[in-house]
Amino acid sequence: MRWPGAFVNLRRSIAPDHAHIIAVKSTATLVSLLCATQFMTAANLSASRDAAQPGASTLRNQPRPERQLTRNRGGHILTNTGVWSPDGHWIVYDTRSDPEGSVFDGTTIELLNPGTLETRVLYRSTRGAHCGVATFNPQRPEVIFIHGPENPTPDWTYNAYHRRGVIVRLDQPQVAVNLDARDLLPPFTPGALRGGSHVHVFSGDGEWVSFTYEDHLLAQFAEPGPGHDVNQRNIGVSSPVSPVRVKPDHPRNHDGSHFTVLVTRTSSTPKPGDLIRACEEGWIGANGYRRGDGRRQLRALAFQGQILTERGETVSEVFVVDLPDDLTAPGEGPLAGTETRRPAPPLGTVQRRLTQTEHRRFPGLQGPRHWLRCSPDGEQIAFLMKDDDGIAQLWTISPRGGQPVQRTRHPWPIASTFTWSSDSRRIAHVMDNSVFVTDIETGVSTRLTARANDADAPRPEACVFSPDGRQIAYVRRLPDGDSRFNQIFVVSLD
Repeated sequence: MRWPGAFVNLRRSIAPDHAHIIAVKSTATLVSLLCATQFMTAANLSASRDAAQPGASTLRNQPRPERQLTRNRGGHILTNTGVWSPDGHWIVYDTRSDPEGSVFDGTTIELLNPGTLETRVLYRSTRGAHCGVATFNPQRPEVIFIHGPENPTPDWTYNAYHRRGVIVRLDQPQVAVNLDARDLLPPFTPGALRGGSHVHVFSGDGEWVSFTYEDHLLAQFAEPGPGHDVNQRNIGVSSPVSPVRVKPDHPRNHDGSHFTVLVTRTSSTPKPGDLIRACEEGWIGANGYRRGDGRRQLRALAFQGQILTERGETVSEVFVVDLPDDLTAPGEGPLAGTETRRPAPPLGTVQRRLTQTEHRRFPGLQGPRHWLRCSPDGEQIAFLMKDDDGIAQLWTISPRGGQPVQRTRHPWPIASTFTWSSDSRRIAHVMDNSVFVTDIETGVSTRLTARANDADAPRPEACVFSPDGRQIAYVRRLPDGDSRFNQIFVVSLD
């Protein structure tokens, strides 16, 4: 049911204290409820919680002990996914100093054993470079992360189009291998790009890597024009087809271990409905997904696509791009682009829009910054969108299309990025200053950590299931003397 407008704020004032949603059907019932709540025992409150309104998510309190894994005075930043090693023995983090990691000043990628609390430095940047945003390969003991420019100069400092991905194996610390090649002078090299890559995530089989990309060459154009594209965020993919070698005719050129292409198409001169930004992507399924015709699409990405509406506004929608097995065949333009045009996706790339939300009361994907995450079985893409009361809830949609399904109906907004458990049943996230896990089919959300005050609450950047689904890693920012530092925590579901 929908609450009368006059009672919406009252409903929300009751529910947060009691961690559930109580349904009332009349003004008289509401008055009785307000009186009764003054005298309800914990047992009565629990019983009323089980009588939640039809179709509403149920909230449960089952707090478990949480463990603080780090205590040193320094930065500890978890990426929004892939922070656990395949065997669950290590958590990878970087050491950027600010709470959310927006200041790219970290100089080490470090490993933490959650059982023994042993820490190791996997990589330390040199020559004025910085590093961060690390994720594990889900199949092999290696880590991939962003690397900034060495020996930065006034015309080549760290920014969105001056960075690259590097891979470091756990048995070869400090040996960084460039993922994506860069070629800044024509004739451009197929398999190389001309800018910077960001938030690198391996596919479920550990072979391909996705990332967001911005273009150094197109950044010179401040405004769209008929003869050139402008720099827009897009999504790229690297495949281990073969190493890519480029000519050393520019000081910022470099080789790459993988063949790298862009796989999305944005418009520099958009019409209503055109894509103008592609970002916050996630691999669909651990082994792709089943298409409508019954065949299996082995590799595909879901992403947030910002579109231009008929009213000239921009909203973010759910998009999917199906990837061909062969990334080396050119499509509608050169894979490496030209001096005035961005690299074109390879032949067989299919980009599709799944949601149409511009006419909703609160259009578009909303809530905290989040990456689309698909269940490992490839059946459901999860995202955040506000309900008609303006509260950011969890929704899912099939990669085959159809209507989005609202999965939570809580009085508080989902307050973080999120991850799926390996059994495709549960999603871990932050809400109401606690770590929660939501059963995606029943809508039951369980509070796993006691509600914290605002300053010490789990941060919104990461809430990451371990590979076996038994632990969740996250970050709190805690006081230490006259300062505060991000510290890594885990909570167990056992």
